[in-house]
Amino acid sequence: MVVASDLLALVIAAAAAFDLILPPKGLADLAPLLYPFVGIALLAVRNAYRWSPRDAALDHVLPIIGGLGIATLLSLAIADLGDGDPRTRPWLAMWILASMLVILQRSVFGLYHRARLVRGIGQRPTLIIGAGAIGARLGRRLAGAPDYGLAPIGFLDDRPLPEDNVGGRPAPVLGGLADLDRVVAEFKVEQVVIAFSSAPDRAVVELVRRCEEQGLEVGLVPRLFDLWNHRAAYDPIGGLPVLHLKGTDLRGWQFVVKALMDRVAATLALIVLAPLLAVLAAGVRLSSPGPIMFRQRRVGLDGREFDLLKFRSMRPPTAEELAATEDRGEMAPGGVEGIDRRTAIGRFLRRSSLDELPQFINVMRGDMSLVGPRPERPEFVDRFRPLLDRYDERHRVKSGITGWAQIHGLRGRTSLADRIEMDNFYIEHFSLGLDLRIIIRTLVVFFRSAE
Repeated sequence: MVVASDLLALVIAAAAAFDLILPPKGLADLAPLLYPFVGIALLAVRNAYRWSPRDAALDHVLPIIGGLGIATLLSLAIADLGDGDPRTRPWLAMWILASMLVILQRSVFGLYHRARLVRGIGQRPTLIIGAGAIGARLGRRLAGAPDYGLAPIGFLDDRPLPEDNVGGRPAPVLGGLADLDRVVAEFKVEQVVIAFSSAPDRAVVELVRRCEEQGLEVGLVPRLFDLWNHRAAYDPIGGLPVLHLKGTDLRGWQFVVKALMDRVAATLALIVLAPLLAVLAAGVRLSSPGPIMFRQRRVGLDGREFDLLKFRSMRPPTAEELAATEDRGEMAPGGVEGIDRRTAIGRFLRRSSLDELPQFINVMRGDMSLVGPRPERPEFVDRFRPLLDRYDERHRVKSGITGWAQIHGLRGRTSLADRIEMDNFYIEHFSLGLDLRIIIRTLVVFFRSAE
């Protein structure tokens, strides 16, 4: 359906930009007719049809624009072989219109498909091989994010660990590896994911072969997955596959450009938003006694502390209210802690996240970045550091106003373990392009409630 819709969009763009002649009288008339088919081929070459349910339309914008741009140049070259001057024809208009139409229809398809998955329609029954800590974590992630399109129906493991030892499983252990054929037939399994089974590697290899014989898709959580990123290179040595890992260069040129862009963007944002900031500051001042800005110590790059700025959204607490502050265990602090002391404008500021706008000052000072892990309070850092794996690794980069975790719904009172996993994923996969995607997607979810 996506390919057919893309083809229709390209035909519409070519028809709108050119007076199409049937049958064509020469190469100049043939080129616009060939454009939709050339465009589809170039989109395929640019991997624009490799799609995941959780992909945003933004993730495919550059491949679409680039692929259709090359298709336009190839069609122009074909037209140039004929008579006349093809430069007078509206090739640029066709490229722009085609790109807009394809991106638009991809957005509609994506929203429709994701809505179906969230309602449980079209979920693919998924079997997880390995019922240990990693397999259980994978199962919880899939169960908590139906828009992945993979519904965990159970686990296979010859020696499964007790459920309490792995943090809980969203589905039962259905047997050992020898039960694969029975489970696949009984539950109509379509996807198998191997996640650190207790079985020896030779047995797992044989199991993968059996899955392939039955036409099942097989996924694999690799060893050392914490170190993997998109820069890993496959370079076999003889018949032995070898993956060369390349971590993020935290002192590379991209971070220098990122720091410069942060300062410039924050300064421009403060200038542009100055009228709004003045109105909000006046509203906070009139809402209740106290300062306009709320300052709170947070931990940022390399564990250094700084004062994070927000618009104050609460009235000052009484002594009794301070004693009633809620302990959130291993949940990320956020939302309303203890007794709700929010003012009328404070509720609006918190719901819309406008209370975060003064953090552009933190960015301009160099304490924070536009994109990065959200900074945490020192007392929570001290509490969670010994309890949560890789917690301190999120301090390898500057904290951010927004981040990979936030655009995936991990805002406010959500699982801190999930947030840490997302933060470290962002650091390992950092690029300026990823920062741009996060900023644009933040603008989409900015006014959703964070509580």
